[in-house]
Amino acid sequence: MDSADRDERFLIVGLGNPGRNHAFNRHNVGFMAVDKLALAQGIDLRRVQSKAIVGNGRLAERAVILAKPQTFMNLSGEAVGALASFYRIPPRAVLVVYDELDIPFGVIRLREKGGAGGHNGMRSVIQHLGNDFPRLRLGIGRPPGRMDPAAYVLQDFSRDELPLVSEMLATAGQAIASFVRDGIDLTMSRFNGPVEGATQA
Repeated sequence: MDSADRDERFLIVGLGNPGRNHAFNRHNVGFMAVDKLALAQGIDLRRVQSKAIVGNGRLAERAVILAKPQTFMNLSGEAVGALASFYRIPPRAVLVVYDELDIPFGVIRLREKGGAGGHNGMRSVIQHLGNDFPRLRLGIGRPPGRMDPAAYVLQDFSRDELPLVSEMLATAGQAIASFVRDGIDLTMSRFNGPVEGATQA
């Protein structure tokens, strides 16, 4: 690791909706991942900047900025774009963490770049940042029966689902540290797939 690598800063963004009534929604698993990481690393995640709650700290010997946009999901890109610009962080050093309906519950997948896949928060981020940035998708599975996906993502995780949610969040934290330390390619090879206790569809 050279000094230029050590000096690089990373922006880790969890997507979700602000407010206590959304805190445990499936749609807020990105927020949950960033909160768990902040707690584990002792990063104070309370400062308000650029329409987001942010915290500065270190992870895997690198400087990181953790962020949770507070604009509601469909405007998340306003905060992400502003923070990336302010801290002069290139898209390749921005990792966006969010829920994914089309991935089985308990499975995580990283991608180097791509489209929004129908996710309103990601659509907003792409509008402000382009689509050439890495992302960590946390699988929440499809809604049962004919349930409206929009209603499903705004439901809280059930009590029975919480142990696997906890495992997924812990694994997400490990994947984020791996990304910061070793880059997206190695991290994809290590972490793409089901966490312990999940099944791969």
